[in-house]
Amino acid sequence: MQSPLALTIGKRYSSVRSRNLLTGFISLLSITGLGLGVAILITVLSVMNGFDRELQDRILAMVPHITLYDGRTSALQNEKQWQEIATSINALPGVTGSSPFLQLQGMLLANGKGRGVVLNGINPEAEGQVSAINEFSSPGSLESLRNRDYNILIGEELANTLEVSLGDTVTLVSTVVPITPLGEFTRKKQFTVSGLIRVGSELDNRLAVVHIGDAQRVYRLGDGIHGLRLQVNDLFAVEGISRTIRSDITNDFQISNWTWEYGNIYENIRLSKTLVGLLLSLLVAVAAFNVVVSLVMVVRDKQGDIAILRTMGASLGNIRNIFLVQGFSIGLIGTGVGLLLGIIFSLTVSDIVLWLEQLFDIRFLSADIYPINYLPSQIRIADLLLVCFLSLFLTMLATLLPASVAARTDPAVALRYE
Repeated sequence: MQSPLALTIGKRYSSVRSRNLLTGFISLLSITGLGLGVAILITVLSVMNGFDRELQDRILAMVPHITLYDGRTSALQNEKQWQEIATSINALPGVTGSSPFLQLQGMLLANGKGRGVVLNGINPEAEGQVSAINEFSSPGSLESLRNRDYNILIGEELANTLEVSLGDTVTLVSTVVPITPLGEFTRKKQFTVSGLIRVGSELDNRLAVVHIGDAQRVYRLGDGIHGLRLQVNDLFAVEGISRTIRSDITNDFQISNWTWEYGNIYENIRLSKTLVGLLLSLLVAVAAFNVVVSLVMVVRDKQGDIAILRTMGASLGNIRNIFLVQGFSIGLIGTGVGLLLGIIFSLTVSDIVLWLEQLFDIRFLSADIYPINYLPSQIRIADLLLVCFLSLFLTMLATLLPASVAARTDPAVALRYE
């Protein structure tokens, strides 16, 4: 008798289509509040997951995980002198590749416009081992960087600023101004845009890539390079690998890794996810404990029904279970609705933000301020399970008090004024 009675009456009380308008309205209000809280929490966690993923898959795919360099402004060692070090480093566990590089400051000029850039001189054959540049550039772009062809790859936003496209010519001006017997002489060279890079981050505004030989000639560096870029199979093992390189291979050069430039961003994303998750969990908690008020009102409204059930032989456990079933039903429906809405919002939030940006002609995320210029999202099953468990747990916890109050209802007092 106990389970069917509690289940049948509890489901009837929790139905939004209840004949009693108050009961139905209270159930609808509780379900709506809980559903919105769960949906918002899932959506925000998915957005934070998206930022985490994009930082690793896009930005950190374009920058070296570890950089080994001379530390001085001029490139004093040639590539052959680095080759022995590169061979030793490539043999280390966790290192997947290395590539020589030059990193220089310059300015690109075109159509009467100019923009300062970070010029990267690379070896196209080796660059694929340390960078995913091919995945974010025009097809065949990396292969177009042939020595003495003076081709250049630039970020898409940089190309828009300079109003150039594939095949157009830009002028690279060196920031190094040597003094000659005839006075100061600025080095400059025309390059052909052979590819556009679109990462969707601040790199699109300042990145320019040329063949390492072309960079050496423009900047008069001979056959010198600045150092090596390394790629590892575990982003979070860079500190240990750096220590190994310094202690076992060489201590003559400076070593940096991706955490120097992007570590704070990554930690901020993780910290923000934790803090925002905790704060929005309070929103779910408020919605869940709203069930307390709702069920207390239902208990007061149903005192006559409770008294009649008690006089018909229903035990205290029967009465308590009726309202436990009602609270659990509200929690289950609200959590289910919130889960569905949260998944829908998470899958469409990027498109919604893009539509709002186009509609109001504004930019919510600018690459000049944020690491990426769009709103990413990634749904993780672990987050969905955690949010659903939290919602159901808090709902059941909130149900205990009104269910206990209902079970202690005195039939004689409840029926006195019926």
